[in-house]
Amino acid sequence: MRKIVLGIFIGIVVTVGGYFARQAVSSYVSSLATISPLSKMLEKPLEKYSILRLAGRVFTGSQIVLDEASATTSAYTVYPFHFLSDGKKVTGVAHIPNAENQKFPVIVQFRGYVDREAYFPGEGTQRSAEVYAANGFISLAPDFLGYGGSDMPSPDVFEERFETYTTALNLVASVRTLSMADPAKIGFWGHSNGGQIAITVLEILGRPIPATLWAPVSKPFPYSILYYTDDVPDHGKLLRRELATFESQYDIEQYSLTNYLNRIIGPVQIHQGTTDAEVPLVWSDWLAQTLEATNSAVSYFTYPGADHNMQPDAWNTVVARDITFFGKYLR
Repeated sequence: MRKIVLGIFIGIVVTVGGYFARQAVSSYVSSLATISPLSKMLEKPLEKYSILRLAGRVFTGSQIVLDEASATTSAYTVYPFHFLSDGKKVTGVAHIPNAENQKFPVIVQFRGYVDREAYFPGEGTQRSAEVYAANGFISLAPDFLGYGGSDMPSPDVFEERFETYTTALNLVASVRTLSMADPAKIGFWGHSNGGQIAITVLEILGRPIPATLWAPVSKPFPYSILYYTDDVPDHGKLLRRELATFESQYDIEQYSLTNYLNRIIGPVQIHQGTTDAEVPLVWSDWLAQTLEATNSAVSYFTYPGADHNMQPDAWNTVVARDITFFGKYLR
């Protein structure tokens, strides 16, 4: 009996050893950059969302479908739209200049945080989108998963966050499907948490995409979300419990935008109000200084007395500077 068991054991060792030897040789000969099937089986579910893993992924996007126009002015038309992001439906609002046989540059707009119960499509982007469209830029503002008519996000609190990046990346890849859009001329606009999304997506893409950031959240993950937990009913107890589990399984540094700012190679314009109660002035001071160390095309504007939404007096100045900025890099 012992001989039989020993024989089986030796067979298993030989078989498994042979398998791994073949895998090693195959990997060496072909110099594959992809992950082996065995690694995929052992991979943790959220590893695919690390910034560098997303940077190595190819996003193909899908067809952007414009639904029936919801509003029309002499300068632009407003359309609800939808597309697919990793198989999930995402809705949004498009402001498109009125002109035939012309391709327009595109500004993809990422809004800040809004409670789902209070959200409406275009919340946080509508006013600026109207100005951009009136000046000859297409605005595409996704609702994100769980908002508007979009499908629901992952029930995992951190995967839901990471899905904002994949949604943004799939939307950027989908711009080419709009007949009136010039996919070679894309810019980003991000406000607050939308600024955090814009920064992260710029790092993932590593492309010279011009971006304007309004009071962006720019602190390391997960401090960038823990900072705001005093506003939730349980003061962040649930989030901290989930975070402890996440940190026990993943290297959190691989998900923090502060570690990859040198991957932002396009022109960046930052706007910050000095009385902002949501994003402290020192955050944007640090972001601008850090970006300037590796990027010569960074402009930083502060607005004395302005709040998180560039009120009461700075909003028009901020938008005018954006028009000049995007006109310089996207015309």
